[in-house]
Amino acid sequence: MNQTKEWWKSKTVWGALVALGASLTALFGYQLDGGAQDQLAGALAAGASAIGAVVAILGRFQAEAGIR
Repeated sequence: MNQTKEWWKSKTVWGALVALGASLTALFGYQLDGGAQDQLAGALAAGASAIGAVVAILGRFQAEAGIR
């Protein structure tokens, strides 16, 4: 792996967070099956990417230096 990316763009990180959340919710009597976990991880990753794009665009408008 020679390329890097932000942590929030990693489907592995989102999948791990969802798995952790599913394990914690199971302690309180709630169950998420594998399919629901996959869908939730995908939705969270897509949402994080969208939020990242908005933050990047807003940051560009607030930047001190211009671009060419």
